Amino acid sequence: MKADLKRDLGTYAARAGRFDIVTVAPAQFLMIDGHGDPNTASAYAESLATLYPVAYGLKFLSKNDLGRDYTVMPLEALWWADDFGAFTTGRDKSRWDWTVLNLIPPWLTPEHFDSVRERVARKGTAPLLDKLRLESFDEGRCVQTLHLGPYDAEGPVLDRLHHGFVPENGLSLRGKHHEIYLSDARRTAPDKLRTILRQPVA
Repeated sequence: MKADLKRDLGTYAARAGRFDIVTVAPAQFLMIDGHGDPNTASAYAESLATLYPVAYGLKFLSKNDLGRDYTVMPLEALWWADDFGAFTTGRDKSRWDWTVLNLIPPWLTPEHFDSVRERVARKGTAPLLDKLRLESFDEGRCVQTLHLGPYDAEGPVLDRLHHGFVPENGLSLRGKHHEIYLSDARRTAPDKLRTILRQPVA
């Protein structure tokens, strides 16, 4: 059977219109860091062009060599800036730093990652392989919600999260803003996009 990690991990489900406190288990991810507006920065497009071939290469290695098939997980990203207002009010994307992520199942090892990365390198189509890494990420306690609609309409939701729900529940912000893209933006109308917005808290 094909494993569906998104279904098996309860933190990949969220509800619109409410904030939920969840504990996110440690997991390993493909990661690439970058800076700037994701709509215009060439590094963002190059990061995705690097991440996806390796993610699918690992899937097929797992299926063909290990007999364990799984559904490739959705794209995720961590976002941060010197000022939270860059997300909630001005949305000045040129000031954003980011890490794009893709969750990899625990039975795949750094050796599997190195093997697939070498195969992808031989094809010469992944421009940032030298920046791609496989790394464990332990996010812990978080608040999350499901945002329905365009990415640029997230500001009011994040403002309520940061300045309403978090202080009202005796929590404080920590870590980096996290988004999980349940929809493919290339094939989905902006008003139909489904994105989990997640914020680590203490």
